[in-house]
Amino acid sequence: MPALGSQRRLLGSLNCTPPATLPLTLAPNRTEPQCLEVSIPDGLFLSLGLVSLVENVLVVAAIAKNRNLHSPMYYFICCLAMSDLLVTVSNVLETAVMLLLEAGVLATRAVVVQQLDNVIDVLICSSMVSSLCFLGVIAVDRYISIFYALRYHSVVTLPRAWRIIAAIWVASILTSLLFITYYNHTVVLLCLVGFFIAMLALMAVLYVHMLARACQHARGIAQLQKRQRPIHQGFGLKGAATLTILLGVFFLCWGPFFLHLSLIVLCPQHPTCGCIFKNFNLFLALIICNAIVDPLIYAFRSQELRKTLQEV
Repeated sequence: MPALGSQRRLLGSLNCTPPATLPLTLAPNRTEPQCLEVSIPDGLFLSLGLVSLVENVLVVAAIAKNRNLHSPMYYFICCLAMSDLLVTVSNVLETAVMLLLEAGVLATRAVVVQQLDNVIDVLICSSMVSSLCFLGVIAVDRYISIFYALRYHSVVTLPRAWRIIAAIWVASILTSLLFITYYNHTVVLLCLVGFFIAMLALMAVLYVHMLARACQHARGIAQLQKRQRPIHQGFGLKGAATLTILLGVFFLCWGPFFLHLSLIVLCPQHPTCGCIFKNFNLFLALIICNAIVDPLIYAFRSQELRKTLQEV
């Protein structure tokens, strides 16, 4: 992707050397400090992509098949799966094209490669933005279902959900086009980083508030049953663990990628930042891992969806 590595990846592959085969190497330089460079083998990257592809296709197929899942909440989960699916397909497609170019199997002009690179970059960027948006929308949807349970079905209606979904996809495509066009502008990178921080803050605030309300509800039930301490502590620990996993996975998988963007703005020429830039493929692999984990967190925990998956 432009502005995310030293050069555009597909065009750079026309005259690049084969990647290192060792998974962990030190890249010394006379003028730079030793860099810990984690090289992701192409086979591992493609395997992660295959797992993500299968998982997210199953989620989309299950929701499309079962009419009981045709509700705003599951439509948001379906769109998240589609976004993760596009993240996976676009990254795997780019890697496959790079391998074909390096092997000499795919011989084409640089202009064609340039256009293909632009298309793949738009797919990658739009799918990433939409994935983050739907993670935020799912958090808002769950928040409304807990704090406004009696009004939920009047607030989150199907027409309103469809409008939200359409707006997210349109905004994601327009954002990706702007990013690809003006990738060398600092403002664009800062906007993307700010968007990630905003989504992280939104999810943290909403889920922490939901956990506090759930613990308060459990404490009230415990007081009625005169067993306050065991129930409250057990529920609180379980809820805190779930919240830690949910936010931790989000931060660990997406954080390094947006740290990369931040360092491009803050210290593009600094040797230490240059060491971080060398691990860009690792950051992409972490995003693929997030696409693998998302169905486990948001979809497969539903008993109705699991039953449909067994039928599928």
